[in-house]
Amino acid sequence: METKTFTAAAVNSAPIQVEDDRTGMSKATLKRAFLDNLFYLQGINRAEASAYDYYGALAFTIRDRILHRFLKTLATYKQEKVKVVCYLSAEFLMGRHLGNNLINLGIYEDVAEAMAELGLDLDEIIEQEPDPGLGNGGLGRLAACFLDSLASLEIPAIGYGIRYEFGIFHQRIQDGWQVEVPDNWLRFGNPWELPRPDESVEVKLGGHTEMAHNEKGHPKVVWIPDRTILAIPYDTPVPGYQTNTVNPLRLWKAEASEAFNFEAFNAGLYDRAVAEKMDAETISKVLYPNDNTPAGRELRLAQQYFFVSASLQDLIRLHLKTHENLDFFHERAAIQLNDTHPAVAIAELMRLLVDQYNYDWEKAWDITQKTFAYTNHTLMPEALERWSVELFAKLLPRHLEIIYEINHQFLDNLRTWFPEDEALVSSLSLIEENHGKQIRMANLACVGSHAINGVAALHTELLKKDTLKDFARLWPQKFFNKTNGVTPRRWILLSNPKLAALVSSKIGEGWLKNLDEMRRLERFIDDPDFCRQWYEIKQENKRVLAGAVLKSRNLEVDVNSLFDVQVKRIHEYKRQHLAVLDIITLYNRLKANPGTEMTPRTFIFGGKAAPGYFMAKLIIKLINAVAEVVNKDPDVRGRLKVVFLPNFNVSLGQKIYPAADLSEQISTAGKEASGTGNMKFAMNGALTIGTLDGANIEIREEAGAENFFLFGLTADEVYQLKAQGYNPRQYYDKNPALKAVLDRISNGYFSHGDPELFRPIVDSLLNHDPYMLLADYQAYVDCQDLVGQTYQNREQWTKMSILNSARMGKFSSDRTIREYCREIWEVEPVKIDLDAYRPD
Repeated sequence: METKTFTAAAVNSAPIQVEDDRTGMSKATLKRAFLDNLFYLQGINRAEASAYDYYGALAFTIRDRILHRFLKTLATYKQEKVKVVCYLSAEFLMGRHLGNNLINLGIYEDVAEAMAELGLDLDEIIEQEPDPGLGNGGLGRLAACFLDSLASLEIPAIGYGIRYEFGIFHQRIQDGWQVEVPDNWLRFGNPWELPRPDESVEVKLGGHTEMAHNEKGHPKVVWIPDRTILAIPYDTPVPGYQTNTVNPLRLWKAEASEAFNFEAFNAGLYDRAVAEKMDAETISKVLYPNDNTPAGRELRLAQQYFFVSASLQDLIRLHLKTHENLDFFHERAAIQLNDTHPAVAIAELMRLLVDQYNYDWEKAWDITQKTFAYTNHTLMPEALERWSVELFAKLLPRHLEIIYEINHQFLDNLRTWFPEDEALVSSLSLIEENHGKQIRMANLACVGSHAINGVAALHTELLKKDTLKDFARLWPQKFFNKTNGVTPRRWILLSNPKLAALVSSKIGEGWLKNLDEMRRLERFIDDPDFCRQWYEIKQENKRVLAGAVLKSRNLEVDVNSLFDVQVKRIHEYKRQHLAVLDIITLYNRLKANPGTEMTPRTFIFGGKAAPGYFMAKLIIKLINAVAEVVNKDPDVRGRLKVVFLPNFNVSLGQKIYPAADLSEQISTAGKEASGTGNMKFAMNGALTIGTLDGANIEIREEAGAENFFLFGLTADEVYQLKAQGYNPRQYYDKNPALKAVLDRISNGYFSHGDPELFRPIVDSLLNHDPYMLLADYQAYVDCQDLVGQTYQNREQWTKMSILNSARMGKFSSDRTIREYCREIWEVEPVKIDLDAYRPD
């Protein structure tokens, strides 16, 4: 703890130790710093202060303590010339910072007590912080968990992305429909970020290329852009748990290089005076602009290039501060591509090395391949990004030339290695020729990286067997599995503090840095007092969520009912509508026989549909339409409730995961890459009902088959059934219960008599059913019946809950990061020794 020493001059007394207000950690110092920041930074007296003023003052107070560690971390990395992990991601779904930073600094309780002594409630202060929607779901949340683990494991790292002015939309539900509202998370500023305008870089777009000569007289290509964007970095310090390491998340904001055209303004052309500014700022305006239009597609590609170009220029700048050249750039930077969004970075690094730093092609390509690694997050070919050659030529003409040259050399090698296999050459080419020339970004990522990984064991096997099978045949040594993980600090300690306290009271706190230690809880499985406490904590968490449901939806739910939860991005392959079919099945049983004995259930849904995804939005409407009918029907009162919680985000997830009894992981086998919500649920003691898909397989292996509710076709059976000619209508014709469910939807029962509203869903299921709901329907219903029976045995259910939580050690993101460091990045931890704070 940093102190200042004062010696009284007039008397011979012992030195007085006084903590520095910027770095001290005692309650007295924290209170003093908080009140100073309220007055001097928020500029307001306590008498007039709002709840948000209190949040801002506390955020700046905590940021001061982080900055001391942050600056020492950066100085250590520079001094020791360490190898740094550079995580390129279009999404970083960080969640609220304040609570997590208090946890990682180890001062949550002290700050709560300090605020209480001032008459304030820390929980209410935390609620004032906007939840930045800089991601769409699992991809962005994974990146956030990885940053937490990298810092907690003392791994030198930096995250790079975009500082979207508006994140993923704020979701409202009006008349059962999703309505998208802008997410203006920066409306009141962001106390956690540090603008670094002095480290801005220029990013080129458009134009054409010309041949020229470098200073040695060698020919070189010069890119003449038609516009230049300024990329301004904003750093958010990310502290590790109980370490001094604080790594940066650097997000780029786009601005015009010339923000104001004074000449146009004086001529009365006011729109033209700010046109360049508005055009430039559009690039970092919104997360994932709708790409259903040519302008939307161009903006998306511009976004991707903007942040990777800025990031690579930044990395090169940092490297050249401590090295004479870029010969060994790959030994100081391990760049991970989080899906295909940043894959254009491969062409950009080649451009920088060849055009700007005059490396010959072979040397530049060697550096590039050794620098990059690629994480694939999808098994669906349609989700692998492709960009038209025409668009590339318009926006990135030099990169198109580079990609053509990479492809030319790669295909020449292929034809040498496989002279009789032109089909293989066509499959692996970076250019799709059949449906209009398109650049296959996944192929570019595979060719330009030294490692390719999937994110669950099944996912990786299916990549090698199907999606990327020809690359696996060509370079089997490049393929790795890195099963995803989540940080237990946010998802247990912060989200479920009472459960965390119970666990720590039994096995100590080591589990927070080594989640495998949770296995030691198994020794208490037959301890009635421990099981009682476990159950009571779950019930208390359910009461908290029930309060949120009442506040959000004005709906009372029974905390003694089974909380059956499915919260995730709304997509047909995730099969939220399969759960709806089961709800209607239960409803039909109760309507036919109101006296039927049934385990009371509360079905809780949450998630956002992409604005342009009609079917997903219709599924949300169906859920709400079924809820409207079910929740008002006296025949099912006390036994069925259906809730759709709007605007699912990290903060809402922190209430939902600890309260869930049952975790719905029911995607079509072979479609989900991994999933991470499944891990968060299980860590918090929810039991899983699911298919053998994604990480479900490994969760079942760890928890034990007897503690997992399994149903449905396997991935192989899905492939076989489709190959034989899948006919969904035959399931409808042969299953009276299923027929009754679909008929009730199609006859307008849930749409105020309108048979047309949900016809697209019913027609899709009966005539196509691409995700095989009808094939899995009966197995799912039967499995849900078993769930209901099991829940009635409270003792058995509680023990299964404990075992699920105790056996989830594998799914800590710490384990995932250790594997990346050891097998792909070759990066070692660097200890940060914190000196006493001495302002120069």
